[in-house]
Amino acid sequence: MARLAPPARLPRLQRREQLLDVTREIVDEAGFHAVSIDRVARAAGISRPIVYEHFSDLAGLLGALLEREGRRAIAQVEAALPAREASGQPGAGTPVTEVLIETLGAFLDAVASDPVTWRLMLMPPEGAPTFLRTGIEQTRATVVARLTELLAPGGALTSPDPPMLATSIQVLAVHWARLMLLDPARFDRPRILAGARWAIDRLAAG
Repeated sequence: MARLAPPARLPRLQRREQLLDVTREIVDEAGFHAVSIDRVARAAGISRPIVYEHFSDLAGLLGALLEREGRRAIAQVEAALPAREASGQPGAGTPVTEVLIETLGAFLDAVASDPVTWRLMLMPPEGAPTFLRTGIEQTRATVVARLTELLAPGGALTSPDPPMLATSIQVLAVHWARLMLLDPARFDRPRILAGARWAIDRLAAG
């Protein structure tokens, strides 16, 4: 019987990223309960001690994965949100309706470009750690705060209760992103944006 070649040695940071990528695939396919040090090692083609060189235990591995995916998601959300212009208001000089549509489009692009990360963030599988849900809520609070600024008095969508409307828009955006993740053939970017524009135009007209 031929002996298997030993696993290739990778630089430490590259190996760590490989192990996190393997873990992410397992979570996406089978959930957090399916992850074990043995399974990660087998999928990466290495031995258990190499996994332990990078992560103290299973909790440390999962924690590192969720921290990394959370950072990615937050960076993508921040990139999608409108920048504050010289006036101090996000999207100053652009109709608020257009700012909202552009922001939603950028968010949907981020979700489509990295569906595994966003399934973790928007549809945490059974057994997801509490701190993941806490991080998700913190990200949502950031989005709501920025949208509230857009809906403050003086804009095309001035609301008597900007925080409430901002929360509603954020919930809709998350719902639409979930639809795109679950059934991208039916709920693609053009369909979602067309529906969003219709809704926002009606709000503005009212």
